[in-house]
Amino acid sequence: MSDFDPSRFLIPNDVGFCLLECKTAFEALTPREKQYSHYLAQASFAGSLICLFQTSPESPGIFLLLQKLFRHQTVDELQKLAEEQGWSDQEFQAFVVYASAFLSNMGNYKSFGDTKFIPNVNADKLKALILASEAAKSDKVAIEDLWSRVGAMIFDLTPRLQKLGFGQKGITSYFSGNCVHADAELAQKFLNSKDLSAYNTRLFKFEENGKTIYEVRLAASQTSQAGDSGLPFGEHQFTDKSVTTNFRVVQGDYAPLMNLVVQNLLKAKDFAANEHESRMLEEYAKSFSSGSIDAHKEGSRHWIKNKGPIIETYIGFIESYRDPYGVRGEFEGFVAMVNKDMSAKFE
Repeated sequence: MSDFDPSRFLIPNDVGFCLLECKTAFEALTPREKQYSHYLAQASFAGSLICLFQTSPESPGIFLLLQKLFRHQTVDELQKLAEEQGWSDQEFQAFVVYASAFLSNMGNYKSFGDTKFIPNVNADKLKALILASEAAKSDKVAIEDLWSRVGAMIFDLTPRLQKLGFGQKGITSYFSGNCVHADAELAQKFLNSKDLSAYNTRLFKFEENGKTIYEVRLAASQTSQAGDSGLPFGEHQFTDKSVTTNFRVVQGDYAPLMNLVVQNLLKAKDFAANEHESRMLEEYAKSFSSGSIDAHKEGSRHWIKNKGPIIETYIGFIESYRDPYGVRGEFEGFVAMVNKDMSAKFE
């Protein structure tokens, strides 16, 4: 008798929603502070899209599908369409909950627990709704193509796909599918030998000219491996326990998104309140351009020295929960602001 329980992979319909209200605090900022917070938020949003690629192969496609769906119709309009197709209120609520959970986790696996979650809706019903939507009417070919790429994966609960992990024990986008724990361990020894942090890397293992190559990809907007970053780009041979392995270190993972992050940080720098904020963003931009974690650390030193800022922010490859080896950081960015009216009342 099977002990498989599909309810473990569903988000309850009664899950709570919280509104993050920031309008009052934002409107109390000066024009310069508003510009500063705006560009930081833009950098954080661009970087957040990296999380989709870090979570699962299908997450970017699901995100794009949801974006197209809700940009063309409001939730109420989609619900009316669903009712016309015979959906119950509970079924549509389940779809909205799934979409919300996906956006909250920036992927179809839970940020804490690493378990996959799926919509509590019949797959054929969801497909019919999407293909009847205004998004499909606007660009049928694009919507059909997206569904063909991710539709089955949204609902797939094959044992390996139920959670994040290595090899046959789970799925991960931090490593190619042929990597196991031993590969991650070997790569870490290589990185340590080069004094190179794993925080902003991914590892891909493949055959090239009859040789096994481990390619370490650093997140960076630059792709030329040029400059004075001091990073060990290029080909390397690493010997461990008398076995020599080929490694390659390259720049440019997530380059288009990293470029957007860098551009917005440099725009925010023009509206910094002091030298520490300016230097902080300068170093962060340098880090995200080249892939240098040392530059990010230098930026963080200025972040620490920036006492009592009106606009608080932090951005980069920070939390390592989703890496099955526990060292690679998921991209994170936040912008917070002082509520000046509330602060005045407290004072």
